[in-house]
Amino acid sequence: MLHPNQFQPDEAWIVFRLNDVPVRTDQEGSFNVVALMDAASCFIFGAEFVAVEKAEPSQTQVKRLFSGAKKQSSGLPAKLFVPKRQFEQAVVAAAERLGIAVVRVEEAELLIFIGEARSGFNERFAEGGSGEA
Repeated sequence: MLHPNQFQPDEAWIVFRLNDVPVRTDQEGSFNVVALMDAASCFIFGAEFVAVEKAEPSQTQVKRLFSGAKKQSSGLPAKLFVPKRQFEQAVVAAAERLGIAVVRVEEAELLIFIGEARSGFNERFAEGGSGEA
């Protein structure tokens, strides 16, 4: 079982969907929020809003995620944990171009890392929540 204390900062990053239900906006439609996190610290480097109709972020969005993370970290990680059956193309391709090994895991294995962030985000921004997008 994976746990943050198994990692050093910037040894492994995690890409995941931050929301459980789509974030709705009046003018732009509904979105999923894809985030990039450090496995050791659970620090979220950044996030991108992706239209619900799309399976994953665009190449431009993925590039922004990785660029932002690289600026905030001490270097690129050796591994990127990716939930199985998610982020099949652009995220994997970008990681591989950067020399980052992609490790597919069941999303349940990532909950120890992402659960608190997801819970807080959903309380604030999920449909029916008190936040506004």
